[in-house]
Amino acid sequence: MRYIFFTIFAMLSLCACGTKQSDNNNETMNNGKSIVVFFSHAGENYSVGNIKEGNTKLVADIISEQTGADRLEIICLKDYNMAYGALCDLAKEEQQNGELPGFTLMMNGEPVEGIVNFDDYTTVYIGGPVWWGTYPQVMFSFFKQYDLNDKTILPFTTHEGSGLGSCVSDLKKIYSKAAFGKAFSLYGHEVRTEAGREKVEKWIK
Repeated sequence: MRYIFFTIFAMLSLCACGTKQSDNNNETMNNGKSIVVFFSHAGENYSVGNIKEGNTKLVADIISEQTGADRLEIICLKDYNMAYGALCDLAKEEQQNGELPGFTLMMNGEPVEGIVNFDDYTTVYIGGPVWWGTYPQVMFSFFKQYDLNDKTILPFTTHEGSGLGSCVSDLKKIYSKAAFGKAFSLYGHEVRTEAGREKVEKWIK
């Protein structure tokens, strides 16, 4: 009887240790920080006219509000303040030439000095408008500089008919070792509506 008692006690102790280890793993996953990396274009936009805040920025703001994620905005050093048609032509030319425009970064509205440390982040939301089927070239300048292969990436876009374009497949080529969650796209003209916000929140959940 004493042998049976100690055997049962040992088994229960092992089970308890196993449960504790599982809880610690879950806690580590839940404590991982997230960040929203995005490029957004204010000024003249198709369908919504001349806007002070870009469509993608508003989506990034909602993600940050709902998740507590930091916001890292990519600011192109080139001047994109022009008529919509002229910007389309310029974006096409950049893509055809494989141009990688220079950029600066804003973290939570403040200028970034030096290189951003991504070590503390486990989840990266990546968003932008769709220009000629994929993200704007300035975002590829960012991708070339920052290695996100050990992250979970959640792509999103704002558009007026392009959906996700090739954004997801392009990201998977660049970050072939990253994990990818479900991608999301939203019409630019929906961004400022309650229905648009609900779609973003539903995707986040």
